[in-house]
Parts: sequence; C-alpha cells; structure tokens
Amino acid sequence: MQTVSCPSCGAPVEFRSHASVLAVCEYCRATVLKEAGAVRDLGKMSEVLEDYSRIQIGTSGILAGRSFTVVGRIQQRYAAGMWNEWYVLFDDGLDGWLGDSSGQYVMTTRRELAPGWPAFDAIQVTRQYDIGFGPYVASDKRVAKCTGGQGELPFRVGEGWEARVADFRRGPSFATLDYSDGTPPLLYAGTAVTLESMKCQLLRDDEQIKASAGKYRGKVDILQCPSCGSSIRYVPGLAANCVCPSCTARLDASTPKVEVLLKGEQNERVPFTLTLGAIAKIGGYDYRVLGVMRREDNEGEAWNEYLLYSTQGPFFWLIETNEGWSRSDVMDDWPTPPLPAMNTVQVDHIEYKRTWVYQARVLYAAGAFNWRVAAGDVVHVAEYEHGQNGLAAEHTNEELTWSRSTPVAEDQVRAWFKLPVAAKEAKAALSGSDIAWKALLWMFGLNFIPLVANFGTTLAWMLVGMIALFLPLLLTPEKK
Repeated sequence: MQTVSCPSCGAPVEFRSHASVLAVCEYCRATVLKEAGAVRDLGKMSEVLEDYSRIQIGTSGILAGRSFTVVGRIQQRYAAGMWNEWYVLFDDGLDGWLGDSSGQYVMTTRRELAPGWPAFDAIQVTRQYDIGFGPYVASDKRVAKCTGGQGELPFRVGEGWEARVADFRRGPSFATLDYSDGTPPLLYAGTAVTLESMKCQLLRDDEQIKASAGKYRGKVDILQCPSCGSSIRYVPGLAANCVCPSCTARLDASTPKVEVLLKGEQNERVPFTLTLGAIAKIGGYDYRVLGVMRREDNEGEAWNEYLLYSTQGPFFWLIETNEGWSRSDVMDDWPTPPLPAMNTVQVDHIEYKRTWVYQARVLYAAGAFNWRVAAGDVVHVAEYEHGQNGLAAEHTNEELTWSRSTPVAEDQVRAWFKLPVAAKEAKAALSGSDIAWKALLWMFGLNFIPLVANFGTTLAWMLVGMIALFLPLLLTPEKK
C-alpha cells in the first residue's frame, strides 16, 4: 500500500493496488493522479449517486478460492439507465471489475485479446462472435458516460469520460470489449455471480445507508410529479426512471431534483388487477408492485406486466394474460445457444422449442422502473416452451435479455396480494352444501309423490331415512 498527500487539501490518499494510477480524495473529491515520484491534482471528481447498492469500498469476498477487496468505483450512465463498476483487488495482486446493475452482478478480469476481434460499429446485438475463447453472442452495446467515481482506479477518468463497450454472453460466462481508448479494445471476461455465492463481507446495511444517504436501502419513497403534482412510489436509486400514472410524464429521479425528461398527456388510467404500491408476501418476503405495463403483439392481443421488488430479492415480473398468470425472472445463466433465431435451445439439458416470434409494443406504462420505458417502445420477442415452462428472448438494437417464466395459479396470486374472489367466480361457484341440499330435496320430492295416498309404515321409514340424510348437513357449519 502506498499513501500520498492530496495535493488539494493535504489529506492522506491510499493506493492499495500497484496497478492504480488514480484515486479520488474522500475529503475534497480531488482526482489525484499518481506519476513517477509525484502526484498531481486533476480537478474535482463528481460524487457518485447514492444508489443504495449493498457494496461499498472495503467490501470483501471470495471467488474461485481467491479473496478480493473492493477499492474503487466508477458510475456509468447511458440513455436508458445506469450501472456501477466496482474496481476489485485480489489477494494475489491482480485486479478485476465487479459489474453491478439492478441487483445483478458479473465479475471480470483482464484477458489477452486474440486476433479477429470485431470493430465496435460492426457489432450487432444477437449475432455471435468468437472473441478468443469460443463463440459468444453480443448481448449489449452501449456508449456511456462516467458520472462519478470514488476510491482508486487503474486508469485516468473524469466527469464526462465516455465509455464505448460491448458485452457478450454464453451460459453464465460474460465478456466485455472496451473500446473507450480506441482500438484495439481491452478484453475482460468472467462470469455471473451473486453476493451470497462470493460470501461477501462488509456489505452496507440499512443503518449505514441511512447515515450516508438519509434513506434506507429499498425503502419505497413518494415523489411528486413536477409536471402534474401526482404522487409516484419508487425505490430511490434502484428504480429511478418513473412514469407518472396520471399525466404519463417520463421522469428522471436519480438526482436530488427530479427532472421531467418528456412531458406526457392526461390519459384515462388503464385498469389493472394489481395496483401500484400493492404489497404481496412471497416466499416470506414483502414484495411491492413498483411499475405496471400493458403491451400488445402484432395481432393486437394485449397483456399486463407488473414489476415487483423486495429488499431481500431481485426484481421480477408477474405476467397476466387471458390464459392466466406467470412469473418471469431475468436469467444470469443463458440458454445454449443463446440466439433468438434458433428453433430450439437448451437450459439445464432440457430442450425448449420456439413457439412464437413477434414484436411487443408498450401501450401504457406507469410507476417506477429500473430502465426508461414509455408508451410506443417496441422490442422483438422470441418465445420457447417446454411443458408449462417458458423462455423469452427480448432484444432491441442495443440489448438482448433472456428470461424464464413459470405458471402461477390465479388463486395463488390472490392469496399473495390478499385480493377478494372475483365476482364472476363467486357467482358461478356453488358450495358443496348447496348442491347436497338441492339433490336431497329432489330425491325427497320424487319419492314423496307416490306415497301421498299411503300413510303406512313405508312413509314412516321414508321420513326416518330423509332425517338421517339431512341431519349431517344441518350440523355442518357453513363455509365462509
């Protein structure tokens, strides 16, 4: 470890990695450049947005038997959202990056670039490329800007620094070609991870986040739409892209002052089974409906989608169609091959067959989302099925995602959200006691007719039998 004095304020600035060339002074935000025998002040670095990530400088963990510590961070923003790149130092002296976006994580390290790499402008999302260790599919292509940084970093970066990156996937494997410094690009490769699988320590808890940001991680706050004044529930930092449910204005809530990105119009609210802000108890955790969308396909068939979030779990979607409900989770371990043009793909050695290819268009959106969404947005979708389970590949020119869906019974959804039984179901359903009473009354009526003129022992025994049949029903309490 090397400690130097900040040339701006004199405070100690630590460089724990020999590969680090830049550090941000935690006292005055000066960008300190380490040069041979000296340090230089490059000016102030913008503070990172408090996005309520559990990771912080000093967080440690273990990956494949190698211990690591987080020593720095840069924050990247692009047209539809933002993400964190945490700079990590391994105990063997090597370094890497922990990507952090909406509760999904990938760990990558620098690799040797092989010949035949594609030019940035030539990369097309959903196409397959050999980037040095087999075929990977292009999953993301972005031009992003650095909006803040902290800790130490292995290269010079400042506010407005632009990153040109393309991401690739195969199964759980992940790779990035970074063209930020021109060509040839830098290659980073690794795998999807979770904080639990890496046994991360020194993660921020709710109290620490409250002390630094004034709010708990995952706490649902209420903001007032600057356009019309309506209230919107959202998770600060994690779901900072909002659509007003009243005037459909698109808002950026990632800064202290909420910004209206695009004004909307007063529209009639689309009816949804689940309301914004509704809370469900799922798997022992409280989940809240943050955003709602209504989408339709090429043939005009529409369905509803609900974005759910819990402080103990990742985002997932509840899908409501004419055929019922399903749960959809974004996949970290992609199918093979991960190409939406294939007729069949495999997940966990199970084959899924492609059943439907269409375009999905957003008809209506309201609430908070972890990316920017608006009415009129279109994505290309390929759906695959195996039994009742399904996969879906959704892509635009910039991004490809895979999700896995499983059916959910309607009464299960109603139990989660404590919804009343639908009126049509209540009207159609007859209780077991109602059916039994009607059947017995018919039996009594049919048998009583020939006995009207007969007042002998046959009628007496008939009455005894009827009492024996009716008595259990009379003693059974009615179900509510």
